[in-house]
Amino acid sequence: MGEVRKLQKKLRQIENLEIKISLSPEEKFKISRKAELRSRLAELQLQLSGPQQTLGIVGDGNKEKMKRQVEDALEALPSQTPPASKILKGEMESRAQAAPAARQRVARRDAAEPDRLQDGPEPAKVSHQSGDESGGCPDRDTEQLLRQEEAEFTSLKASWEKARFRLRLLEGHNDIITSVVAVDNLVVSGSRDTTVKVWHVPTATEQKNLGGHTGGVTCLSAPPLEHCRKLARSLFLSDKERFILSGSADCHVKIWALSVGQCVKSIYTFNAVTALCFVPEGDGYIITGSDGGKLQAWNWLTFQNCQSVNAHQEAVTSIQTQGPLVFSGSAEGGVSVWENRCSDRDPLRLLHHWSSQVTGLGGGRLTLSPRGDRVFLAYGRAWLQILQWRTGVISRVTNHSSVAGVTDCVHQTGGLLIGSSYDLANGESTLNLFSLPRCRYLASLTWPNAPRILCFAAWTTGSGDHRWVTGGRDLIVWEQLPSSGKQRGDVTVRRDSRIDSCLLESEGDTEDDEETDDDEDNLDEGDDLGAEDGGSGSWLRCVLQ
Repeated sequence: MGEVRKLQKKLRQIENLEIKISLSPEEKFKISRKAELRSRLAELQLQLSGPQQTLGIVGDGNKEKMKRQVEDALEALPSQTPPASKILKGEMESRAQAAPAARQRVARRDAAEPDRLQDGPEPAKVSHQSGDESGGCPDRDTEQLLRQEEAEFTSLKASWEKARFRLRLLEGHNDIITSVVAVDNLVVSGSRDTTVKVWHVPTATEQKNLGGHTGGVTCLSAPPLEHCRKLARSLFLSDKERFILSGSADCHVKIWALSVGQCVKSIYTFNAVTALCFVPEGDGYIITGSDGGKLQAWNWLTFQNCQSVNAHQEAVTSIQTQGPLVFSGSAEGGVSVWENRCSDRDPLRLLHHWSSQVTGLGGGRLTLSPRGDRVFLAYGRAWLQILQWRTGVISRVTNHSSVAGVTDCVHQTGGLLIGSSYDLANGESTLNLFSLPRCRYLASLTWPNAPRILCFAAWTTGSGDHRWVTGGRDLIVWEQLPSSGKQRGDVTVRRDSRIDSCLLESEGDTEDDEETDDDEDNLDEGDDLGAEDGGSGSWLRCVLQ
């Protein structure tokens, strides 16, 4: 079992090495051993697996312990209650058999979480057998609502199980794609080959190649149309002009006019830019994060630096906005929440900072996606972390059936939470779909020889169908096919029983796993891969080389 864990760590480190632009002969040799290590790991898993072992679960002691905890929890439930997932702390699902006092607590909780009400009611699992036996009969309105919610979720799940997508490969980059954004019928991609490319989605063709960075492009952002018009007027360009922001390891942020394919402004930040976003408040602000943990704000129209603050101890790996709020995450696992005060001097005011001791993260590239009072965090492990950013309460969503799974990015679109999942043991890549706001598992999407997904963007067509773009080794456009058509899709839709049986876990449920992950990338001195290749710092240095 110890050898299984060591092999998993080696494979994790090899995957981090593979994203480097330049490799030494020693590093190339380590990468060449990936197939050999995977073969050995598969052999050990087969030996350790038994007839009662859950499919896809690595048979090490830690994972077996998790499995026993789930089974014990299910046995402790009343016999009338159907198998239930672990419940997210503070967001326990209302059940038809709940006592009146419990229903009152649920009502108070919902009133305190307006972000959940914006999405309307989300389905909850209901046991219709136990209402009378529990000593109280729920009122008819509550029971009817729960039945309706369950029916809606069942219908949504069934529709995704039948979903079909056509995949189209966009060829042109010669290195890993680090960031993607969608603008109208265009996809814009940035790569560590130093270029930004513009693609016409309907024809899947390269429209423009924006060269100008001298270092790898690490991040992109698309300002909204209203702010594009403001800048276009100041530059005497058409009101229909759209702009794209790109950040690079060359310490520059460039603003590109898409129609002409030219850089209209270049901002030198004095630091390698590792993350950026656009804040559409007031005249607009560009927020950049650096490899040293610095956060900077720049006026959208004057491009003057409004603020520089040492926000994090290590590289800023993700910046996202929600109204006037700015969320930043870093490689050491810290998450900060800022309020934009729309001023020309120091516009960002720190509201909350949660260190890695609170988030339990670290040792990877953290990406985040805010939603109301919650922030979904992906950081290179087998689950998605959920941070209640006002209180610091931590929970998680299972996003892989094996501890060898890696979550690289998380995204929200159209009532869906989408997490990428990559299996270090066999190289299999999937997208896992969850319904919002309760994060109930819907389905997993994959296709033959799917590469690791490092970035994601999404939009919907006029008919309401989904269009996605994923980046990593390959740049791929996903186009949802009409349900009434006969065209065969390129994507396999399946359900992972392990994810389905352990959806939402409270902070207390994660402790055993966290202990094993604390030293995930620290191998013994005698290990042939060496500890110097693991950890968050080396991962980010790989990105910036």
